[in-house]
Amino acid sequence: MIDRKYALLAGLMLAGCASQSDFLDSKQATAIDTAMQRAKFEMNCPAAQGSVLSRQYIQAPMGGPRMVTVGVDRAEYTIGAAGCGQRLTYVVVCSDGTEGCIAGDGRR
Repeated sequence: MIDRKYALLAGLMLAGCASQSDFLDSKQATAIDTAMQRAKFEMNCPAAQGSVLSRQYIQAPMGGPRMVTVGVDRAEYTIGAAGCGQRLTYVVVCSDGTEGCIAGDGRR
């Protein structure tokens, strides 16, 4: 018989994974839009298309004598943009509690 403590711990871990996935899902469309606005301008290519190459959840660090959260959770995406014979990748970061995202410089 599984101890209740282990069952509760497993449930909390699964809930944490689900909420991370939900957070990534909720920011993904904005991340793609942000990268593609920049890509279309830099590539001078209104027809450029984008796709998510990778994504990851970055938990806010803990610090201080009481080990409290310092900062906010973030979602990081690598977005590939292609069009007009060109390809670029962008790293896009979206912070929890904000509507927008930031796209770093495109790399060829």
